[in-house]
Amino acid sequence: MAIPHTPRCPSCCRGVFLLLLTPLLCSAQIPKSSTPSATQTQEDATDDLESCRIHRVTTLPGTHQFAGDFIETIATDPDPAAYDPDAFWALTADLSEAVPPQDRAMYISKSTDGGLRWAQVARIDSRYFNARIGEGLRNGLSVAPGGSSFVLTTQRGAFEIIPQPGSSSPLIKAIAGPRVPDTPPKVIIPKKAGEPVRANVVEITPDGRRLILGYGYFDLDPQLFTYHRDASGAWVQDATLPRIPTDMDLLSMQFDDTKASDPRFLYVGTGDQVFLLNLKSLKWSRVEGVGPDSAIHGMDVVGGLHLAACWGIYYPTGPGMVRRVTDAHFLIHRTSDEAGSNLRAYSIEVDRSRTNREVVTSLTGVYVTQDRGETWRRLNDLPQEEFRTSHINSDGTILVSGIAGTFLVNPYSDACAPRLLRRK
Repeated sequence: MAIPHTPRCPSCCRGVFLLLLTPLLCSAQIPKSSTPSATQTQEDATDDLESCRIHRVTTLPGTHQFAGDFIETIATDPDPAAYDPDAFWALTADLSEAVPPQDRAMYISKSTDGGLRWAQVARIDSRYFNARIGEGLRNGLSVAPGGSSFVLTTQRGAFEIIPQPGSSSPLIKAIAGPRVPDTPPKVIIPKKAGEPVRANVVEITPDGRRLILGYGYFDLDPQLFTYHRDASGAWVQDATLPRIPTDMDLLSMQFDDTKASDPRFLYVGTGDQVFLLNLKSLKWSRVEGVGPDSAIHGMDVVGGLHLAACWGIYYPTGPGMVRRVTDAHFLIHRTSDEAGSNLRAYSIEVDRSRTNREVVTSLTGVYVTQDRGETWRRLNDLPQEEFRTSHINSDGTILVSGIAGTFLVNPYSDACAPRLLRRK
């Protein structure tokens, strides 16, 4: 079944089943974006952003049907000395019921101008994913140094995507992973024995030599594997990492130091908590300060561990410690203008060059701060929808994306500063 047009349902965070089904069920029907226009230019976007107007991005590949312009995940070059540090990649999924089944696909695209224009890098057809059980909502994407290849996680496992010059059809190699066992799983899952276990979180080290992949989907048996590249460049499985101390699904993952070729620690966010793996001793510990039943949808390690969770965001207080932000206020119910810290957040990003600036995407919109979280404001000109991904560009503009589409905003420009109008 493709992504359906369904009304919004009450938000919920209790239990892994509700947690992972909610994104699919809560997709409100929204207008599809227009076909990319040949007249869309850099000058148009510049005029919008300098005038504090949102700029809708219409250059992503696909049919632009329902949710076709929603960027599920954004990935950057892990190499700290990358040739083009402003380049980044996006994963989109063309899975609307309006798209014929044979045309449904996922796309990897590249942008070098902040997300205004996108070049299709690879088209992944339906042999490598399954749209019937929520595909297109929680896939992982990681980039090898220089963008030479990618690792994509789907319901059908993990795959290495190798772009081919002059073609949108990439070379796709399955990465060995766990299979559904012959013995009955702890809970009923829509898979048969011998089929690949769903892959979810993925990280490649900055030197591109090692890979960590997470697996598990509704089976209460999350697993993490390490891989290395062999002489031919293929990913070869090393071993299973020690079992993570939870039976909840894996939702987010990052190394403690995104620039280190040999990172010391690995953070893993699950359906209930955050855990820290010492990659030298292979011992797990729990990050202190995270509340119970806190699904960790996203994380950022710039300036310490920042978490986007259900319900709320968390700031670092020390090594392996965070605190929930309760003194900041967000507009969390648009119809009643209710404010509070009880925010269902999907991502949090800290500006690497201006660490006082941050952006949070959530069920109720996009929020930004420029004083390290002391005060927040909602970007009210965006569509009244949930947003899930963001990317802060080097020029201070921000790319945000959700079911309603993808937009460029410039909330820190002088034109967006609040002003009092004088009466004549």
